[in-house]
Amino acid sequence: MNINVASRNPVKVDALREVLQIYPDLRDCKVIEIQTNSGVSAQPKSLEETVQGAINRATVIFNGCVYSFGIESGLMAVPQTKTGSMDFCACAIYDGKNYHLGLSCAFEFPTKVTRMIHKDGIDANEAFYRLGLTSNRKIGSSEGAIGMLTKGRISRKDYTKQAIQMALIHLENKELYYTL
Repeated sequence: MNINVASRNPVKVDALREVLQIYPDLRDCKVIEIQTNSGVSAQPKSLEETVQGAINRATVIFNGCVYSFGIESGLMAVPQTKTGSMDFCACAIYDGKNYHLGLSCAFEFPTKVTRMIHKDGIDANEAFYRLGLTSNRKIGSSEGAIGMLTKGRISRKDYTKQAIQMALIHLENKELYYTL
């Protein structure tokens, strides 16, 4: 049984592989990594855009597999926050007919990072790098900003796994989720 994941980012791929191991019906699936474009901006700036990016990724790579997974991180507006937005991860699982969505925890980027993302149109990796907060230009492919900001207590892989597990709720409880 093949499962496609729309990424070659080791954090996203490893998160998916680790999560699948705790699901008896999925642990023996072969994970196929497929690089694809999200069809949204490099740094999504809304809940809608981030979820659409995950859906787009899952749709494009489906190609007859059992399930395809699209994973996308982005910002969403959150009232009462210091910056007006929080970063989160969205997972879309596509089974050829339906989408099953899940989200991770959310957290705020530092004020200057958020300002650069909105003002300069750059992604979080580049903003963290330009501000000297990291020497890793691809922090999102390693510990992630969340790993840096929590001093290793929560990694990007952890929050990616959350989104995947939230989406898998639908598959484990199919009888509870149906189209109205």
